[in-house]
Amino acid sequence: MDKQLLGYKGIKPVFAVMLLLTVLQGVSILMMAKGLAEAVSALFAGAPLSGQTGRIAMFLGAFLIRHGLGLLQQKIGSAFADRTAADVRGRVLRKLFRLGPRFARTEGTGHLVTLALEGTEKFRKYLELILPRMAGMSIIPWLILAYVFFRDITSGVILLVSMPILIAFMILIGLAARKQAEKQMDTFRVLSNHFVDSLRGLETLKLLGQSREHGASVAKVSDRYRTATMRTLRVAFLSSFALDFFTMLSVAVVAVGLGLRLVNGQLELVTALTVLILAPEYFLPVRQVGTDFHATQDGKEAGAVMQSILDRPEGEPADSDGAPGPGADWRWSPFSRLTLSGVTVQHQAEAYGSAPETVGAERGREAGADRPADGRIDGAGQEQGQGQNPQSPQNPRSLDDASFEVQGMPTIGIIGASGAGKSTLIDVLGGFLAPDAGEICLNGTPVGSLAGEAWRSQITYIPQHPYLFSCSLLDNIRFYSPEASREEAQQAVEAAGLAGLVRSLPRGLDEPIGEGGRQLSGGQAQRVALARAFLSDRPIILLDEPTAHLDIETEYELKQTMLRLFRGKLVFLATHRLHWMPDMDRVLVMDQGRIVEEGTHSGLLGKGGAYDALIRSQMEGVR
Repeated sequence: MDKQLLGYKGIKPVFAVMLLLTVLQGVSILMMAKGLAEAVSALFAGAPLSGQTGRIAMFLGAFLIRHGLGLLQQKIGSAFADRTAADVRGRVLRKLFRLGPRFARTEGTGHLVTLALEGTEKFRKYLELILPRMAGMSIIPWLILAYVFFRDITSGVILLVSMPILIAFMILIGLAARKQAEKQMDTFRVLSNHFVDSLRGLETLKLLGQSREHGASVAKVSDRYRTATMRTLRVAFLSSFALDFFTMLSVAVVAVGLGLRLVNGQLELVTALTVLILAPEYFLPVRQVGTDFHATQDGKEAGAVMQSILDRPEGEPADSDGAPGPGADWRWSPFSRLTLSGVTVQHQAEAYGSAPETVGAERGREAGADRPADGRIDGAGQEQGQGQNPQSPQNPRSLDDASFEVQGMPTIGIIGASGAGKSTLIDVLGGFLAPDAGEICLNGTPVGSLAGEAWRSQITYIPQHPYLFSCSLLDNIRFYSPEASREEAQQAVEAAGLAGLVRSLPRGLDEPIGEGGRQLSGGQAQRVALARAFLSDRPIILLDEPTAHLDIETEYELKQTMLRLFRGKLVFLATHRLHWMPDMDRVLVMDQGRIVEEGTHSGLLGKGGAYDALIRSQMEGVR
């Protein structure tokens, strides 16, 4: 049995019941064989059929009991599998929320979606089948073997010798099948990511006239999955054939031995019939385990992947049980204080510099690297630094000894070149990443990370690419405040500059947007995110390159709206566009993961440091 199974809640009592039912099932098999063998041998000896009523009734009763117990086992196993699969899926989803978007980007969103849906169903099937099979394998062959030894030692020895040979052969084929299943899981992961990636970029591909060329990539990935599936099926068919062949051969050897001794008068007919009936039953649990091994291997692999996600370490939440931190009713105020001291995060891919799922995953596979991808069609290429020492010069820390303190409601600009660590700092502040070293304090109290519910419930997060859910515009705007009224949402629409768009829509705020609905431009999607923030009363706003993909005219249109949103709130704005900095109360200048300068725009200007260097490189003429 897989040791991991014993860790699931409630499995021990369920397995104990399975074992008890299997013992009763084994006894019913022995009664079936005894009743049938005695009835047939008596009829063969010339006894009347009417005299065999009791033996035939014992056979039929044992037959019904056996299959009734089997149905009961199936029902218990199915209920446990449903309950456990639902629990594991829930825990995985909660874990993914705690790990944050960077982990989802690293693993590939297509893979995680497939794992949560199809992977959970395969895992449920695995649990449903494996428990009764393991219980049967543990008891029935040994019960039958003991009874056969009691009736005929020679046949017992033949059965005893045949079983290890059969199991050894099963193990060899099982190892080959597991290897093929792992390869199939890898190709399935690539296919899932590729499918989601293609859907996201389909409009862009068509606009650029690359949709036909992309079809060849789709065909290549699909064919790779088809090939991996066929290899797995070939191994499964070979295993089934080998199991049937060796089982029939073992039963034939027993039958030949019984026949020779029966002809020579060394054995009674009733004993020979009993052993002959029991021989296939002796090998049946092994055959069932071998057959279901291939049917459940995908589920076992999916369970292992989900368990690896659950076992993935994460920072201690700020308000977890037993850990110091703010209570559930805590709220950031002008008197609140956040301190980061020596916070360090080992190498992480910047949000806009990771590999796309389609290209990155394929290149990583071809290069022999186990590097999942981030799931965007417009990525810049494959991530660098894999397999290097995180502290080496070639692979610097994403955040290195970051220290600063903030109190109240200032607006803080985080500036630096691409790869400087801006997004990593935002991820730490959002609780999406836990620091590998250093200390974070809230109001002077150390916390493991900012992943706690009390902190996250204070945050409005505006990323570079806001996600639009497949629902109405109104529901999208009410993302942070689902209880908000329609009038309050309309006020947020006016504040975010979406009123013109709403008037142009046939159904106004009730117009479906997102996947399957009306597609919005980048600037319109960003205004939806701003409307969410205006509607929310959360006092902290985190912005990660919110205008990086917009043209400068659209950005300047949004700027005045965003500056109104910032009033009276603690704001962290990570950007590489310096025209925002004169409007910030404070500026953090980052380079290679370190905060190299800190101050106001006017205080940093003209000092000849990193801030001036950024201004010269961008030639923005900030005054």
